[in-house]
Amino acid sequence: MRDWTFNHIDFSTYPYYDGDDLGVYLTEQGAKIKIWAPTALEIEFLVYRQSHGGNPVRKEQLIPGENGCWSIELQGRLSGLYYTFRVNDGEWLNETPGIDARAVGVNGKRGLFFRPEETNPSGWENDRPVSLGNPVDTILYELHVRDFSIAANSGMEHKGKFQAFTEKGTKSPDGLCTGIDHLKELGITHVHLLPVADFFSVDELHPDEKYNWGYDPLNYNTPEGSYALNPDDLSRITGFKQLVMALHESGIGVVMDVVYNHTGYTRRSWFNQTVPGYYYRQNPNGTFSNATGCGNEIASERAMVRKFIIDSICYWANEYHIDGFRFDLMGVMDSETMNAVRLALDQLRPGILLYGEGWTADSSPMPEQYRAVKANVASLDRIACFNDDFRDALKGNNFDGKQTGFVSGKTLNEEAVKFGVAAACYHPQIVYSYVESSSFAWADQPGQCVNYVSCHDNYTLFDKLMLSRPDAEPELIVRMQKLAGALVLTSQGIPFLHAGVEFCRTKSGQHNSYKSPDRVNQLDWSRKKEFQDVFLYYQRLIHLRKRVPAFRLRSASAIRRHLKFSLAYQPGVVSYIIEDCPGETSWKTIQLVFNASEKPISIELPRFGKWTVIADETRVNLEGIREIEAGQAVVSPVSMMILAAD
Repeated sequence: MRDWTFNHIDFSTYPYYDGDDLGVYLTEQGAKIKIWAPTALEIEFLVYRQSHGGNPVRKEQLIPGENGCWSIELQGRLSGLYYTFRVNDGEWLNETPGIDARAVGVNGKRGLFFRPEETNPSGWENDRPVSLGNPVDTILYELHVRDFSIAANSGMEHKGKFQAFTEKGTKSPDGLCTGIDHLKELGITHVHLLPVADFFSVDELHPDEKYNWGYDPLNYNTPEGSYALNPDDLSRITGFKQLVMALHESGIGVVMDVVYNHTGYTRRSWFNQTVPGYYYRQNPNGTFSNATGCGNEIASERAMVRKFIIDSICYWANEYHIDGFRFDLMGVMDSETMNAVRLALDQLRPGILLYGEGWTADSSPMPEQYRAVKANVASLDRIACFNDDFRDALKGNNFDGKQTGFVSGKTLNEEAVKFGVAAACYHPQIVYSYVESSSFAWADQPGQCVNYVSCHDNYTLFDKLMLSRPDAEPELIVRMQKLAGALVLTSQGIPFLHAGVEFCRTKSGQHNSYKSPDRVNQLDWSRKKEFQDVFLYYQRLIHLRKRVPAFRLRSASAIRRHLKFSLAYQPGVVSYIIEDCPGETSWKTIQLVFNASEKPISIELPRFGKWTVIADETRVNLEGIREIEAGQAVVSPVSMMILAAD
């Protein structure tokens, strides 16, 4: 029986291969096959007529070559057939499609011979990625493919499928826009899709029987089959390209949530069934380490692991025209690999977004100083990190449903709110010893900070507010929801919205819905009518952000120079001005006041003559809501006000 401990192996001695031809590629005569497996003694290549079951119709032996590679060239018609590898490194391991498979059959157990150009939808050659001037111009919207369309009231035909994103003119029973028209109406710039690379927890033949977010990767280089019209052919690839093209045609970029930090299987993963142990970090006793909390962690620092990650990311960016990547548990990854990914993408196409979670789920044998954790983000090249300091400051501890935050009534955490307003960049007016979760400014530039208040993990914002303030009337909860959105969408850095936050999305109070049924996870489009005022508020805040350069300052030095916090402290209040903003042609000074207290407050306005209110607790209007003479302004309870002066 195999020993799955590896304390006796020096993986650094394994050979490196720098070629770009690993995997299975059809040729005019047949196919070229190459796999990196330096510990193999023998490798079989098996060809099947179907994606599961049946006997192989062909069996070949790969030939060993240099740098740990094995290869073979096959003759004959192979397109549409399926294949597997089987490695013997002293004993026979399980059949796999290989770690480089770019097309697979149902449930990802066998690779599929294909020509990539055959998967391109009509018009694909004219598809263009979305390009923005700076990362801070981005407004991210995190969305799960199935949640988007699966509800009976979604108005979409292809429920739970990639093709739902191609449907135009869809309406809720109330006659309001749903689907891609809703995304355009809202005004976000990028959709961040929860994992769409092939994962194993959902049976692709029966996708309605089980739900999962998809953080259990199986095949890294091909789309998930449960979102395809037919999981057994190339429609998963064509369907995902149709999704990308439809969003691009609407002016919306596509960000993929990628899970290179761990695999869904450990011993049975394609990695371990190809080169046992190499792709994973080990504890000192040789067992698999587990910084992800999922049973394993990828050894991104090893040469061929780093190559795999870079090649995979570049494949998605090139073949699928992807506009950005969000790294799940980025803190597991080593910083050198993340910077190498940045460099490779720059060479492929400038402007591709990169961001991730700057933490782990458990301890790692790799020292923290070498990993892409939040504390080391300043050393990463144009790679952003989620600002969980801001998240918890706004709504309270993410894991404790009862704890309140700034918008729900907690005071004495105003410095942590200011921390997010300044995009985690150093600002001399922030007292960092009062920021409970971070004692220093970890972002070097605002484009390295993703500001958010909720995401797929943990409670929705609405559920968190309901749980932490059971005494609050519904109208007060709505005011809190608006105030949180206003803070995220007007602060410096990159704003991030959880799908449905704009109409008070609920998951019935569930804290971790990663495998909960559709009735919990689906977007209930009836709430768009019920909370139409919240939707319009978020929509207009997004429009405001896109129109006003002051909310998208390009550098930390510009934030320090133009953004000045009020010196007059009031509990539950954060106030600041932005003045003499580069690119701003309408106003000389903008005053922002966020009043989280449950009573009106007065603020002293700088004496510039008349001030124009452009946002208050109910409206956002660039043309102005009303004018106020210099002196004092009254801000309503649990609300914000934005004023501008020429």
